Amino acid sequence: MTHEPTVHHRAAAGATLLPVVPEWVSQPTYDRSQVTASIVHFGVGGFHRSHEAVYLDTLMNQGQALDWGICGVGVLPHDRRVIDTLDAQRGLYTLIVKHPDGKWSARVVGSIVEVVFAPSDRQYVVDRLVDERTRIVSMTITEGGYLVNQDTGDFDADDPDIRLDLEPDAVPHTVFGYVVAALARRRAEGRAPFTVMSCDNLPDNGDVAKRMICAFARLRDPGLADWMEATVAFPNSMVDRITPVTTEQDIERLTDQFGVTDLWPVVCEPFSQWVLEDHFTQGRPPLEDAGVQLVEDVVPYELMKLRLLNASHQAMCYLGYLAGYRYAHEVCQDPLFVRMLATFMEREASPTLQPVPGVDLEEYRRQLLERFANPEIRDPLTRLCAESSDRIPKWLVPLIRHNLRDGGPVDVSALIVASWARYAEGQDEQGNPIEVVDRRKDAVVARAARQQDDPCAFLRDPDLFGDLVDDPRFTAAYTRALTDLHERGAVAATEAVLGS
Repeated sequence: MTHEPTVHHRAAAGATLLPVVPEWVSQPTYDRSQVTASIVHFGVGGFHRSHEAVYLDTLMNQGQALDWGICGVGVLPHDRRVIDTLDAQRGLYTLIVKHPDGKWSARVVGSIVEVVFAPSDRQYVVDRLVDERTRIVSMTITEGGYLVNQDTGDFDADDPDIRLDLEPDAVPHTVFGYVVAALARRRAEGRAPFTVMSCDNLPDNGDVAKRMICAFARLRDPGLADWMEATVAFPNSMVDRITPVTTEQDIERLTDQFGVTDLWPVVCEPFSQWVLEDHFTQGRPPLEDAGVQLVEDVVPYELMKLRLLNASHQAMCYLGYLAGYRYAHEVCQDPLFVRMLATFMEREASPTLQPVPGVDLEEYRRQLLERFANPEIRDPLTRLCAESSDRIPKWLVPLIRHNLRDGGPVDVSALIVASWARYAEGQDEQGNPIEVVDRRKDAVVARAARQQDDPCAFLRDPDLFGDLVDDPRFTAAYTRALTDLHERGAVAATEAVLGS
């Protein structure tokens, strides 16, 4: 038996944004009272609202997918604010696209037709997931939300909230708890399972979701876990759209320029990409009609993004910060660093990729440089420099190994690693302190502090670099770069690498 949650709202017929939306602002052309929420989404943050929700809104404006609306669920305490805001605005919000020339475009998105703050009514969320209307459960819960033990790769069952969810007859507290409780009831009631669709920015996101959620289920009921592994679809996907934090200035300009009052709009870049495995248990929206690439294998696209976009973020962030820049667009308006990025992507990253069907890599690289240089996005380098222990080993080290094995160049890659080592010393070239943000901060900073006496001290961490320190070709390039960074600075070190 279902009952109404404390915090949720079903869109009323003809509902509009607070309080009036001028006619020159794009708005839903469909009747939102006719939209059925068949997707329950966990994590209604900025990225979901600039990405998945927008694709579905596009379909609905085409007269399609009215049976694929979204019920947005917030699980964590800080989710209450966005849920309350969306509830007050009947699920509507404004998408602000920031173009490189300084122009903004605004669009009201209407695909979210129900919102729920789970801690206010946990049972309603379970009932909503069990409901036969629910055919897809999607999630943007961040990489940390999958509870992968970074040392072993296994499920972290010691998380305090997970321990609560493993108690007998527990009412769920976590996304895993809700998903597994609902699947257990669907199985018991003879209902088909929903698809679990990760939209988080991590490699093999569907495979990771399956492995971690099923590991949690196995601790509760091994038979349920076996059933889930055999019947529940967990499609992999590659998602991409730069979505910075909305500021008060964004909200004020939206009101001043467009006449729209929105308590929490979303800002993003013009570019958007979604590559998705076509693997669903109970159907899906016609996402290809909104520009989603439905494929059999996401891996080539995933590698392209990790090694061109994500690794390039690491290429620019430490060097740029050491040189005195503070935003990505500043680095990418400096011809020297643009040339470094282009060289890295073309000579060291692209040769390590698999063929990417339907993608012109030269055009993709050019587009990346344009995206990075967008001054409206104002992506802080400190964000890109954070949690490097989770990034460099996944995005850059496999690329380095590929090139060492195949005789490819590694000079720029070595400079990137050396710039991280120099950044981890905690002081930029102007003598200003650097706050190192990293889950392994103590170990990283300690190794960086020893590299004046031992130039390879930073590389001697097998958890980050494996046996790279034993490869003379890489260590030679690395120590040259590190020496230049110490003696001449980031600009001269970059010029030296490009000159060689």
